[in-house]
Amino acid sequence: MSGQVVECVPNFSEGTDVRRVEAIVAAMRIDGVSLLDWSMDADHNRSVVTIAGEPSAVVEAAIRGVGKAVELIDLTRQQGVHPRIGAADVIPFVPISGIKLEQCALLARQAGLEIWRRYGVPVFSTRQRQPGRTEPTLKRCGGGNSRV
Repeated sequence: MSGQVVECVPNFSEGTDVRRVEAIVAAMRIDGVSLLDWSMDADHNRSVVTIAGEPSAVVEAAIRGVGKAVELIDLTRQQGVHPRIGAADVIPFVPISGIKLEQCALLARQAGLEIWRRYGVPVFSTRQRQPGRTEPTLKRCGGGNSRV
């Protein structure tokens, strides 16, 4: 093990159906990743999952979480006060120990490419140093009548 630790805090467009959120969280449970927290907000219809661990395992867990979210969340029926642009709206990668922000940016790009390859879901990356942000973040494109 490299001693590197990265955190990932994906936001999913589901905050009312605990079974769906539990299924997304379950998809993210893999070796090398610790589930730190997850929560739901019915008003915003949003859930937030916090995981941390070895970088490649965290990337894989995030990808699997997105895949499960795409499978379970129908955005044509999704409503909430928080604007949403996808089943997974943001997927920030945060350096915790032994890893630099620039390496997290590479992890975010790697995750985005793999999400596209596996699930056909378009993704875009934000710049890594936007005002108020310190982590490289993936954002999901699309919306409207999109199921993803």
